[in-house]
Amino acid sequence: MSIDHMIGDDDLVAQAVEKFYAKLRSDPFTAEFFESIDVAKLETHQRMFLTAALGGPDAYEGRDMRAAHAHLQITDADLDRFLDYLAETLTEVGATPARIAEILETLAPLRLEIVRAQSEGSDEWGSSDPTGGRG
Repeated sequence: MSIDHMIGDDDLVAQAVEKFYAKLRSDPFTAEFFESIDVAKLETHQRMFLTAALGGPDAYEGRDMRAAHAHLQITDADLDRFLDYLAETLTEVGATPARIAEILETLAPLRLEIVRAQSEGSDEWGSSDPTGGRG
């Protein structure tokens, strides 16, 4: 199935979001970001966000990215790891490499609003991943 079929297919978007969060929550370096979080509520916001990012109607009603991530110490390496999981999930639901690149390019400007901590060598930290998300 083409990723373009996801637009308007709430079940397929829900499946993709569920797969994405399952990956994030099973990774010991990203799981910590979801401790004490209402994952069902987060998945609802992510479905709206993903639909808009895929070119569907913009029904996202959550906080802006800066406000939503301000309390987290996300590094560039952490965000790269999240985006890798997103790309992997989109591949699993039928996205072409070109479409994935387009989606990641659309999301790229959000890095400035999401990343809140410096990577390696900083007194601040995002995840406890000793490889900086590259291992």
